[in-house]
Formats: sequence, structure tokens, C-alpha cells
Amino acid sequence: MRRLKHRAQFLQAARGLKAVRRGFVLQAIRCDEAEPGIGFTVTKRVGNSPQRNRIKRRLRALSEKTAQKFQPNFNYVLIGRKEALHEPFSLLEEGLGKAIEKIHNPRKANVDARERKAKS
Repeated sequence: MRRLKHRAQFLQAARGLKAVRRGFVLQAIRCDEAEPGIGFTVTKRVGNSPQRNRIKRRLRALSEKTAQKFQPNFNYVLIGRKEALHEPFSLLEEGLGKAIEKIHNPRKANVDARERKAKS
């Protein structure tokens, strides 16, 4: 996967689709590149630099493990949240899969949410 390194790429992704999870926020936008691009960011409000770096390392490992789910012609940005430090990796992985599904199939995600609400 291609890495996003320039601020303009991150700002462009911020104008796209968004899926919020407990440990991270996933932003995505269509692009011209055939290979999917991914960038990582954690704001200073999350914690000190060792905490932010640990969150970024976990997000990088997460994206490598679920690389096959990222679709071509899209740029993705993972924004780390403080909960990513303590959340079990398996839950982060499950959340990323659902976030990608929500971004690429928004109607299906809304139907699933309505069905869960109707059952309860």
C-alpha cells in the first residue's frame, strides 16, 4: 500500500467519507491512483509523544493485517484516538473491517443498524 505523506492528501481525505469507531476515525476519498493510499495521524490532545507513537504503531500494524480489505482508487486516513492504546487488537481489527464496509456500502450499514435497533 502507498503511504500518504503530504498535508494536502490528508486535507483531501477529510472532505470524503468518514466512519467513527472507538479507537480511531477512518476517512476515505476516491483518488486517481490504482494502489490504495493510507496515512496515519494522532493529535497532541491524545497524549504525550510516546503514547501517540504507540497508537500510530498499532494503527500501522492494523492496516498491514487488514490490507486486503482496502480498495484500489481510494486514499484512507486513520486518525488515532486515546482508546486505541488499551483496546484489544482483535476489537480494533474488527472495527476497521466494519468501518471499511460502512464507507464502501453506506446503505447496507444503515440497514444493519436499523435491524439491530428493531430487535432491541
